[in-house]
Amino acid sequence: MFLSVFDLFKIGVGPSSSHTMGPMVAAARFLDALRGQPFQAHGLRASLHGSLAFTGKGHATDRATILGLAGFTPDSMDMDAAEAALAANRDTHLLTPPRLAPLAFDPNCDLRFDYDTALPGHANGMTLSATDAQGDVIFHQIYYSIGGGFVMTDAELAAKGDQGRSDASSSVPFPFGTAAEMLEMAETSGTSIARMKEANELCFRSQTELRAGLNRIWTAMRDCMDRGLTSEGTLPGGLNVKRRAKAIHEKLMAERGMNLTAPHVINDWMSIYAMAVNEENAAGGQVVTAPTNGAAGTVPAVIRYWLDHVPGASERLLPDFLLTAAAVGGLIKHNASISGAECGCQAEVGSASAMAAAGLAAVLGGTPRQIENAAEIALEHHLGMTCDPVRGLVQVPCIERNGLGAIKAVSAASLALRGDGSHIVPLDAAIETMRQTGRDMSEKYKETSLGGLAVNVPNC
Repeated sequence: MFLSVFDLFKIGVGPSSSHTMGPMVAAARFLDALRGQPFQAHGLRASLHGSLAFTGKGHATDRATILGLAGFTPDSMDMDAAEAALAANRDTHLLTPPRLAPLAFDPNCDLRFDYDTALPGHANGMTLSATDAQGDVIFHQIYYSIGGGFVMTDAELAAKGDQGRSDASSSVPFPFGTAAEMLEMAETSGTSIARMKEANELCFRSQTELRAGLNRIWTAMRDCMDRGLTSEGTLPGGLNVKRRAKAIHEKLMAERGMNLTAPHVINDWMSIYAMAVNEENAAGGQVVTAPTNGAAGTVPAVIRYWLDHVPGASERLLPDFLLTAAAVGGLIKHNASISGAECGCQAEVGSASAMAAAGLAAVLGGTPRQIENAAEIALEHHLGMTCDPVRGLVQVPCIERNGLGAIKAVSAASLALRGDGSHIVPLDAAIETMRQTGRDMSEKYKETSLGGLAVNVPNC
């Protein structure tokens, strides 16, 4: 099994990797497929299903779909050009994607939120169609946004299911598909998890490219955090949530060096680092999936805590943090899910906390077994967490939840490093439990805003 560090950590736009980035990527893929057809289409239609329908407006899925069909992609989107394209579509009811003739698309009738029909493959389903001059469908494709910005067609998803979740065959030197295999390979080879992950990555890119890519990821994370720590105002969407990271950061800076500061204040630092990222995400800014947008603040918050507050920390070890975190995130995605619409927030912030705990344990000198223990502790104590965003917005409880995920990650790494790596619950068992819990969880608690806080908090 191989999942690149750059698959887990992708630069994109907020507020959601599955509901914003995924539909945009799906639309771009549809345009590519359309360019290869022997006919000329005259119009486009889109239908959103399941969680994409229920929370799509709060997650800007409609906007993302239109931009994707206009030819934009999350990793390279120019915000000014995107706004211009949306304005032009409102005026002309046309989209002009590159290398295609202008296509008719009226969002009022060609973009449908289907609340009644769930597609069978995944909770985040969408159908994209091309029509002829008479308005008849001449080409269509079903896509599923399966979390973290990953997109699969219905055929690809079916083929993945046929292969089985635990198939670890791959052409990389360390093809671990489970945590047990990862530990066995580390012990046999005498190699750290970071070095094994690095060796796998080097099968597909040079050392220079790998290091430059990891630096680009951390730079984007850090820049996002810095923007959040210096921005204020009210987040869009109608909940009137005020940004808080800047004001809390200023208070913490003013208290620095005071002898009477309580030890627990370090939790406030971790929280604001995460909140800064997720406030930026909620505002539609540039973030890095870690492994998703909704959980984008946890990993960078723990990195910032380590660099700014832990004696002896050095950016020289950042690649080890990111590579180790990606190894754990890949195991969770491969054997369970990182999608809130599939398994609840345990799959998003829970996965992010496990990744952050593993990365921190690695740079603090943990053994592979201690690193696996750290990830397990963090994931275990998110099991059962629902995804119930108020008004379908990635704001309440998502922003604070990332801060608490960071705090749990640091605690998990610290506990694991106090032991020798032996423990009762293996990481594989926690991952499988998360998968089973997500399977059994009521749909109203899986990113539909039909249960939990979403119905018990006034949202208008």
